[in-house]
Amino acid sequence: MIRLALPAGDLRGPLGDLLRRAGLPVDDYVRGSRSYVVRSAPEDGIRLRVFREKDIPIQIALGNYDLGICGLAWVEDLIQRYPSDAVVPVRDLGLGYGSVYVAAAEDDSLAGWAGRSGLRIVSEFPNLAEAFARRLRLPAYRVFPVWGAAEVYPPEDAELAVIAAKDEDEVRSQGLTPVHALLEGSAWLVANRDSLARKDLSAVLEPLLALGGGGNGPPALSLPVAPAVGRTQPGERSSAGREDVVRLALPDGHQQKHTAAALAAAGLRISGYDGETAAPRPRAEMPGLEVKVIRPQDMPQQVALGHFDIAISGRDWLRDHRYQFPASPVEEAVDLGMGRYSIAAVVSEDSPARNLEEALGQWRKEGRSTVRVASEYVNIADHCARSHHLPRYKVIPISGASEGFVPEDAEVLIEGTETGATLAANRLKVIERIFESITCLIAHQGPVSDRRRRLQAEVVEMFRRSAAGARA
Repeated sequence: MIRLALPAGDLRGPLGDLLRRAGLPVDDYVRGSRSYVVRSAPEDGIRLRVFREKDIPIQIALGNYDLGICGLAWVEDLIQRYPSDAVVPVRDLGLGYGSVYVAAAEDDSLAGWAGRSGLRIVSEFPNLAEAFARRLRLPAYRVFPVWGAAEVYPPEDAELAVIAAKDEDEVRSQGLTPVHALLEGSAWLVANRDSLARKDLSAVLEPLLALGGGGNGPPALSLPVAPAVGRTQPGERSSAGREDVVRLALPDGHQQKHTAAALAAAGLRISGYDGETAAPRPRAEMPGLEVKVIRPQDMPQQVALGHFDIAISGRDWLRDHRYQFPASPVEEAVDLGMGRYSIAAVVSEDSPARNLEEALGQWRKEGRSTVRVASEYVNIADHCARSHHLPRYKVIPISGASEGFVPEDAEVLIEGTETGATLAANRLKVIERIFESITCLIAHQGPVSDRRRRLQAEVVEMFRRSAAGARA
């Protein structure tokens, strides 16, 4: 059996067309599909699963899959941290072309940034960012890994961002200036080194290699040469910490419509943010309130660090953060009463288990020495496993498309579910609900100036009154 990992997201459409031209069995691998299990006939000898691109090189390196298709940047980011990992780029497929850029909010050359002390660099590609900073010999730099939307952090919350973009014009369209191009590339076919050496992968390799193209090998990471400059201090660019400004983070994605409703109910008028559209930096009509749109997963950490005073996020991400940092200064300030969904333990619908205790008994009977728990909520998953006294378990961190992991690559999934439609589409079921999450306002509880505290309290009270009115 050949195990092939395919990417979710924008590549589904063009990659599905390419795979069908190659004669591979991927008829239900189409744009917009909720299915993360691509069905194929047993005689094909191919098992296909769909993952987020970021997770595919990891699955290949672990040997869980023989072959995978993903953007070259995700492969290079993994190799920068684990250079001995068994991931081999095989063929450029010529899809999803783009680059990884170092970008800044101000117009400056690479030499202008070299030597600056204390630079903050934000990225979904933290290992590429580390490689850039080390090669440039930046003194006292800090890399902040984020789940996404790295382009909105400069200049207030980072001096530099390492981001993926189609070209320099796309970088500039996000209000940033390209400083350096780290990597150019497309989607690649990658393989596990051992599988490539010991296993017959010709049923997948031959039709893809027959499509032509491929070049001579993957492009090298373009790291800069450090200019001979002295150390300098970056200028003050951040509004974080100003006593006359309160900074509010709003979410993109599925929480956006609930957040827009909460803002309207509280009487906060935010230009550029509604249930469908979200500008990276919406404008608040309330004096002293600054707003930025970031990923909900990043909010508790950003509020804890003091980069934002308040944020609208999910209780799930706050709880995941506080399991890791029990003394964190970020707390739930207001239950907004919107966007309820369950965080639950999920298994294959073929399992007879009705709860985690029964599932554990089943796994013991099957002789499973280690229970694999897959989740985006790494700390919730760990807490759940310890609370249920799993004797030996391994938490598998993932970045999304989680329904593709069970049952082949994990026994249980800790997942957020609202309607259950995606679970049903992937033949999964909930066996235990862990807690109910909801959209909430979170706030930093650390010491600030009296004026800033009063302004923050005023905003919190507006949300508290509207939430109380909705429940009345």
